[in-house]
Amino acid sequence: MSGERRSAFIGSVGDLLASWNLPHATGRVYGLLLVSEEPQSLDAIAAELTLSKGSVSTAVRQLDSWGLARVIPQPGSRRLLVEAAGGLASLLEASHARAKTLIAALRKGEDLVGAGPARDRLQDVIGLFAGYVEVGEQMLATYRRGREPR
Repeated sequence: MSGERRSAFIGSVGDLLASWNLPHATGRVYGLLLVSEEPQSLDAIAAELTLSKGSVSTAVRQLDSWGLARVIPQPGSRRLLVEAAGGLASLLEASHARAKTLIAALRKGEDLVGAGPARDRLQDVIGLFAGYVEVGEQMLATYRRGREPR
C-alpha cells in the first residue's frame, strides 16, 4: 500500500471513529493498527501519526476498552506493543458487555416509576438495548459458524 493511500485510509478511519464520538486521534491509531503487519510500540505509533505519546496512550486505552486493540506487555520491560484486535467479534463482544451493563442499571430504575410515560420510556430503552444484544449475539453465532474449519 502506498504511503499516500495508507495515510488516506488512516485518516478515514479517524473520521469514522470521530463520528462515533471517539477522538480523531483514536481512530487514526486504530487505522494504523489495522494496516500494520506487526504489533506497534507507542513510540512508533506517535512518530508515524505525529501525535504525542500521551495522545497515543489515551487512544490505546480507549481502543482496548472497546475491544478494538490488544496491548502486549513486553517481559522485563515497561515497553508495550499494540495490535488491532480480532475485528467484528471483539467489537461486538465489547459493545454487548457495555449494553448489558446499561440494561442492568436501567432495570434498577424500573421500581422508581409507576405506570405511565416514564415507565414506558424506560422499558423502551431497555427493550432497544436488549434487542441490540440479542441480534448481535445471533450475528456473532453466524459469523463464528462461518469461520469454523470444515
